[in-house]
Amino acid sequence: MSRPTLSAVASRAGVSVSTASIAFSGSGPIADATRERVLDAARELGYTGPSPLGRQLRSGRSGIVGVVVGDHVSRTFRDPVAVRVLDGLVSELGAAGLGVLLIPGIGQDTDPLLQTAAMDVAVLVWGARSDDPTYAALETRGLPVVIGEGAPRPGVPLVAIADREGTAALGRHVVGLGHERVAAVALPFGCSPEHTGLADADRVARAARTPTRNRLDGLTDAGITPVAVWEADASLVEEGRAAGLALLDVPAERRPTAVLAQSDLLAAGVLLAAHDLGLRVPEDVSVAGFDGVDLPWLGADRLTTVRQPLEGKGTALGRAVVALLAGEEPGSVVLDVELSPGTTTGPAPR
Repeated sequence: MSRPTLSAVASRAGVSVSTASIAFSGSGPIADATRERVLDAARELGYTGPSPLGRQLRSGRSGIVGVVVGDHVSRTFRDPVAVRVLDGLVSELGAAGLGVLLIPGIGQDTDPLLQTAAMDVAVLVWGARSDDPTYAALETRGLPVVIGEGAPRPGVPLVAIADREGTAALGRHVVGLGHERVAAVALPFGCSPEHTGLADADRVARAARTPTRNRLDGLTDAGITPVAVWEADASLVEEGRAAGLALLDVPAERRPTAVLAQSDLLAAGVLLAAHDLGLRVPEDVSVAGFDGVDLPWLGADRLTTVRQPLEGKGTALGRAVVALLAGEEPGSVVLDVELSPGTTTGPAPR
């Protein structure tokens, strides 16, 4: 059976096709009685509305927002930070009648989705470096872009968090507890070649990925020169555990008394490693993270962390998208963070 047409609905209702179209779109004045007559005719014929493809062709818009998540989708959805940011973003876009296309892999310009997929705006959720090929591919298409984190770009809305300031507050917290041997477990540096493990001073200086760089600089602001910096492959518990085993399984005189991780999942892994090694937290070693996610499986341990507004960041990204589509020029925003002391930091061991 062929799909009922708008023309058939107009004929059944005794109105013109243009009047029937207005009744469905709500784009112009029409009497309530006429609208009801058109909708009644549509129900009788089983007509559910104009073709989505036809609406796209007429408006020149797809109604789709491309969301570049910057990793394999399976890993993205293991990260509660990513899930909560995406929840805020998708909720804001959904309220505006916009759909979402998830695109994995920042740093790849060959993905056919980047080059050909129908989208009205692209969101780089976790930022873009100055030489990022993903951003270049979107720019070549002439698509408007919203960036989460990253370096400011002229005319491009940026939604960032005060992560440098938050890390500085965390650093001052552990310094105030008397810690002098502080190690850091960092997110990926974003510089070639890819690397996991201890990073020398030269590599630390070249760290380019924005959250990583900001949080390393926050330690410097707090007067901390880490005794060791471990570069993780991703924000995963197993990455933090590997880092913790490497940093803590050393003689006591060389062991850091505090380990500050750039995410709560990394910090949770360090905490597990400390327990595996028989170390008491915080009596033997203090551990802290960044993000403020709920990790009830840690039991009695409650991470000291820096809380960021995760859903709020997603909402801010969504609002910037909606503003762009409305022809506005949304400005950049920086969202505040908050130090949240827990049970995993305490005075440095004597």
